[in-house]
Amino acid sequence: MSSPVIGNSTLANINGAATKSSATGVDSGSELNDRFMTLLVTQLKNQDPTSPMENSDMTAQLAQINTVSGIEKLNDSLSAITDQIDAGQALQATALIGQGVMVPGNRILVGSSDDANGVVTTPIGVELDSAVEDLQIDIRGASGEIIDSFSTGPLAAGVHSFTWDGKLADGSSAAVNSTYTASLTGIVGDETYAPAALNYALVNGVIQGASGAQLDLGYAQDPVALSEVRQIL
Repeated sequence: MSSPVIGNSTLANINGAATKSSATGVDSGSELNDRFMTLLVTQLKNQDPTSPMENSDMTAQLAQINTVSGIEKLNDSLSAITDQIDAGQALQATALIGQGVMVPGNRILVGSSDDANGVVTTPIGVELDSAVEDLQIDIRGASGEIIDSFSTGPLAAGVHSFTWDGKLADGSSAAVNSTYTASLTGIVGDETYAPAALNYALVNGVIQGASGAQLDLGYAQDPVALSEVRQIL
């Protein structure tokens, strides 16, 4: 009975080295091939002359090392494709610079206005998985107290945006250059739940990082991925 050219444990080590090289870049495909050929020649020199290896054994071992090399080349190709996708996303994201977007959050900013109201507020939104009979929106101050409330009536599933008029419950105007928050309550029959809230943000730029392209929304909010944009205003 002929002995295998290279044992299974040795092949496992070579395959493990190939996997490690794709993650760390330490070993190249040529280095793995050289290591394999060195082991092959060594075992050929030390094989039992009375029971030489068979051609099928060598063919099988060579096919396996070629598979290892092919996997490494495939990993390189996938890495290049991923880089191209990231670059395309970054280019696509630049079209949003200067645009207003609705992203997950519950922040409302209040600024001054020239109209009779005297204030202007950023929109608040909601993302509904299913229709609701009513949506209650509570505007809260810095301490979490409710300073105003309003309801929207029936809403279908999807993304909706609204604007608070900036008036407090007593009829006075909200403080200018202040930040408020919104609490949302969806009502369906006798049941209530808290749907996902959305807030307005202005895209200032695009950040390209390890996790891909992200939108710079200014100091008031952390950067978000393109997938987090629910609406463009």
